[in-house]
Amino acid sequence: MARPAFEDIYMELAINLSKRSHCIKAHVGAVLTKDTRIISIGYNGPPSGTHNCDEEFPEHGCERDSKGSCSLALHAEQNAILFAVKNGSEVEGATLYVTLSPCIACARIIYSMKISKVIFLDSYAQYKGLPKDEGVEFLRKFGVEVVQYDKTKLQKTV
Repeated sequence: MARPAFEDIYMELAINLSKRSHCIKAHVGAVLTKDTRIISIGYNGPPSGTHNCDEEFPEHGCERDSKGSCSLALHAEQNAILFAVKNGSEVEGATLYVTLSPCIACARIIYSMKISKVIFLDSYAQYKGLPKDEGVEFLRKFGVEVVQYDKTKLQKTV
């Protein structure tokens, strides 16, 4: 039996984590790893202890901000990074697996935290109907390796 690659395991975990999201609009999961070890996980949603959008706003979700994004939610990447830092994990040099490519705000955080690689499943730009993936372009411009995960591998492993 062939052993699955860590990359496949982590992306499958990110996909499963996305199913934990209480967001009405999108379900995004993230796994933060370092040296083949998971240091943190996250999914999109409001800050812990506040509310759950699918319960409080079941028909339409939470209010939108001026850019059309959730006004109350943290992104999966933010949750994973914040949890890691809160618990004393070293994120510099880590790899982030995420089911949706980082938005520009998350890209700034990823860069600032010195995460060295991002592997994403789907395009944020396509999801939002934007002309380009600003977050991906930002990260690449400043030396962060960004790779789109090969979806055909999911069909073979799941």
